[in-house]
Amino acid sequence: MPPPGTPCPVPRVPPAPRCCPHGCPLPAQGMPVGGGLLCGATGLGLLLAATATHFWLQHRAPGGTATVGLWGVCLGGHCRPPPGTPALWEATRVLMLLSVLTAAAGLALGLSVAASTARRARARVAGVTLLLAGLLALLGLSVYTAGTLSLLGPARAAWRFSWSYILGWVAVVLTGSAGLFHLCAAAKDPSPESSEVAGA
Repeated sequence: MPPPGTPCPVPRVPPAPRCCPHGCPLPAQGMPVGGGLLCGATGLGLLLAATATHFWLQHRAPGGTATVGLWGVCLGGHCRPPPGTPALWEATRVLMLLSVLTAAAGLALGLSVAASTARRARARVAGVTLLLAGLLALLGLSVYTAGTLSLLGPARAAWRFSWSYILGWVAVVLTGSAGLFHLCAAAKDPSPESSEVAGA
């Protein structure tokens, strides 16, 4: 027993965890946007492959296989620019190029989320940008499908859509999923916005 007059030791109380405005403890690490980045990077790669390659349409004939892309026609391994491009195919080119650029911008924004002080806002913008990229690619593929079926008419039975065209549809799903991943991560992020921090 300590002698009389000796102050009693005060127990050390561990500090309470920091909380966000809604009462939930702040995470020790950044938002889980890894799935969005993976889908975004894969979707961007597939968009590039689909837009650049010449295998949107394919026709098997006795003289060889003919393939048609957005930028050229190939027969027997020899490719050349198409003699005439329908307006709907021109629209597909523009939409696919815009989709590639938008997906690249969205992926860059997603990569910068962890280093940003306004993570929630940055993730939200990245998500919207990636969703826009998926929407542009969806419009481009829809325009191409409708224009091709109308252009070929009865001869469309001898043609079939090939792997470049299929890659484009897969890219639509991946970029759209990447956008949703980022939006969900922004919604679940408990860290306050920069404006909330300034007003606290």
